[in-house]
Amino acid sequence: MDTLLPGISAERVPTSRLTVNVLAVAGRAPGPAGPGGPPVLFVHGNVSSSLFWQPMMLALPEPYRPLAIDLRGFGDTDDEPVDATRGVRDFSDDLAAAVEALGLDAVHLVGWSMGGGVVLQYLVDRPGAHRVASLTLVDPVSPFGFGGTKGTGGTLCDPSGAGSGGGGANPEFVERLAGKDRSGSSPLSPRNVLLAHYVKPPHVPGYLDIFVESMLSTRTGESWYPGDSRPVDAWPGFAPGDRGVLNTMAPTHFRIADLSGVDPKPPVLWLRGADDVIVSDTSLYDLAYLGSLGAIPGWPGEQAWPPQPMVAQTRAVLDGYGAAGGSFREVVIEDAGHGPHLDQPERFLAELTGHLAGPECRQR
Repeated sequence: MDTLLPGISAERVPTSRLTVNVLAVAGRAPGPAGPGGPPVLFVHGNVSSSLFWQPMMLALPEPYRPLAIDLRGFGDTDDEPVDATRGVRDFSDDLAAAVEALGLDAVHLVGWSMGGGVVLQYLVDRPGAHRVASLTLVDPVSPFGFGGTKGTGGTLCDPSGAGSGGGGANPEFVERLAGKDRSGSSPLSPRNVLLAHYVKPPHVPGYLDIFVESMLSTRTGESWYPGDSRPVDAWPGFAPGDRGVLNTMAPTHFRIADLSGVDPKPPVLWLRGADDVIVSDTSLYDLAYLGSLGAIPGWPGEQAWPPQPMVAQTRAVLDGYGAAGGSFREVVIEDAGHGPHLDQPERFLAELTGHLAGPECRQR
């Protein structure tokens, strides 16, 4: 099927690291008529691709120049293996190479879910040299990773990082993803996972079939999704491996505890769905929360292994950014799930365009 919406073009762009697939809106690129408007670069999350951003790209008004990138192992970007010992830096360094190849001097970055961690990593690794005019985090992964931590400071529940990484993926979901299952025959088919968890039920997003194709573009295996794992004695019996997507977000590999060194400090908009069940203080993907519900046996209890306070952890790090002279704004979009740009696109667009047009963004 044709996965590009009318008005969207795709180009594979060679960079210094790999060839990346980039979506653009026709007529907004630099050309004989002028340099083009301020670029807004959208970065997708896990088990998705740039295709999820197409409706928002088309809705973003002029003069902005919407772009969206496929990360390695997703969409039509090269499927280079993912070294999880670097956290999400394989992705963020690829992003930096794409920004360079596209000639973007100042760019508004929008990162969703895992993509939120990617754009944050890009920012903190380049103090004084980043090209971020503004940052928008959409239901971002906690700055202390996904799973295996407690408290707003992201303390490891076990030194091994047990309970996080590649071992946490549901085997049936991985099998259906690898098998290109387009059906709705199981709660764990990609289509039904999208409808249950990417958006707030009973919402059915437009272009659902295209979004399912986007999910199915995910490369599977130990070097991609979900990654490898290793057995440990600590509950729930596995710890992160060194390869693949889920291990990039393990707290032993990914940790952004302090944003105070970022300079200059771009304005940050933190958008999140009120009913997100993926990135939440009560996440259905957090094994500790599932253990507290009795869904996973042997849970060590609230004192030793409480549910990860993902939202509270993000807020604590952004509060520190504000205290160090940065600015951020948290916006909770009601009646929205993990993808508020999918189930509440009008509210999402209003918040995003207001952020981009703000005085701090205009001065950059």
